[in-house]
Amino acid sequence: VIGTLHGKNEIKSGQKVKSIGLRADMDALGMEEDTGLEYKSKHPGRFHGCGHDGHTTMLLGAARYLAATRDFAGTVHFIFQPAEEMFGGGRKMVRDEKIFERFPCDTVYGIHNWPLLPEGVISARAGPIMASNDEFLLRIIGQGGHAAMPHLTVDPIYVASQAVIALQGLVSRSTDPVDSAVVSLTKFHAGTNALNVIPFGAELGGTIRTFQPATRDRLKTQLKACVEGVVASMGATAEVEIIEGYPATINHVDETELAANVASEIVGPINVVRDAPPTMGAEDFSYMLQEKPGCYIWLGSGRTGNDPMVHDPKYDFNDNISPIGASWFVRMVETSLA
Repeated sequence: VIGTLHGKNEIKSGQKVKSIGLRADMDALGMEEDTGLEYKSKHPGRFHGCGHDGHTTMLLGAARYLAATRDFAGTVHFIFQPAEEMFGGGRKMVRDEKIFERFPCDTVYGIHNWPLLPEGVISARAGPIMASNDEFLLRIIGQGGHAAMPHLTVDPIYVASQAVIALQGLVSRSTDPVDSAVVSLTKFHAGTNALNVIPFGAELGGTIRTFQPATRDRLKTQLKACVEGVVASMGATAEVEIIEGYPATINHVDETELAANVASEIVGPINVVRDAPPTMGAEDFSYMLQEKPGCYIWLGSGRTGNDPMVHDPKYDFNDNISPIGASWFVRMVETSLA
């Protein structure tokens, strides 16, 4: 869903008509809510456990205010994006639906609530702020047999275990220590309830997280070569599937500076963080930042103690931050399209 609004202020003769895109994700998670609140989800298996309903509220509030005032010169596109969680709605909107051809934007901005920052604190950091996320599936094929006669088998559990150990070196011994990457094995299935049987195969899976595109490409290539090499050396075979996920979310320098300056107007300079550490989580706003310069900010929601994090069944969005997010969106328009 995209809404377009034109400002009322005059554009000077010879000046290009400027435009800005503001994005809010609006999808829920496929999980049960367990908050017990009177306004909890009424739909089984659907829960706004990441605060996207709050992001939508912020952008709707900004749109309502700007529609009433129109105190800017140019065009603003309000981008309400579906399917951020797992399904790549941002990729579809950018690559398949060509939104930036149909709704031209000079720059694009987004926001996400961030429980790890104090309430009302805004983080605007240039460069990579969220990682790419690729997944891999491994199928190790050996030769099964009786557990009492392992010498007559090619034990896929043993072989796969050696591959797991070897993969640890992709980060610890093949990645620059000042770079950041994660290779995590999260699935290892082999065998049955018959404990006297060595199985014929094993299935493994996991995730690769990086900030730098070159590191991402290298790790995907090295992972495949590492697994195939280790497995072949032990007489088994390997099938390796790499499932490409979201690219890293990389903020542009000039647009991040503008975002931080506007944030300072809203919450004060002391409440703007320009060097918050990036996270290995992923975000499909990255596709929009690949196409257009812009910035993705985090707005602190003030998690304390044992308060539930996002994606927790008991998570509850902090409504106190909604006016801050809406105000930031408004001032980004009024400043960019002055």
